[in-house]
Amino acid sequence: MKLVVGLGNPGREYEWTRHNVGFEVLDSLAGRHGAAWSRKPDAELARWGHDAMLMRPQTFMNLSGSAVQHWQSFYKVAFEDVLVVVDDVNLDAGRLRIRRAGSAGGHNGLKSIIGSLGTDQFPRLRVGVGGGARKSLSSHVLGRFDREEEAIIEAAIGRAVEAVETFVAVGIVAAMNGYNSKDDKTNKSEEKDN
Repeated sequence: MKLVVGLGNPGREYEWTRHNVGFEVLDSLAGRHGAAWSRKPDAELARWGHDAMLMRPQTFMNLSGSAVQHWQSFYKVAFEDVLVVVDDVNLDAGRLRIRRAGSAGGHNGLKSIIGSLGTDQFPRLRVGVGGGARKSLSSHVLGRFDREEEAIIEAAIGRAVEAVETFVAVGIVAAMNGYNSKDDKTNKSEEKDN
């Protein structure tokens, strides 16, 4: 069983904001595979075939860890089979980066998950939302995409969906090799290190 977690904030006011890219990727996946969402106390879940569960925590971003830990434990999913899809302000808009494990990198959602799981040894798919000339990180990530960013992000969501499908079907190495940006110099070295 694979558990694919998309991070975001619940509520209509947060739809199509930079911080909710994880939700957008999972919505696209669910639609593509006919997976229906069901509401639980702390999450929305959708079964994707026999081998995967999609999850959108319904806590706010900085409290995502408790929901992820609950369902990871409930379904007895190994840490290496929990893929977290998350926005990243340190990547150019539209760029993807997939890693087997690693630090939170300043992301409060990942920080919460690492704290609740007690490990950073789970894969993550970061979708670049750009840092922009921001005055405030929170206003940037809670803001909506500019018109010129929308096409870039829509294309990135499509590639992220394919990357998740690859992860579920054949594993993390194939997803890394197929979907990490070509100019990501650390891609090959990471594969050797892990």
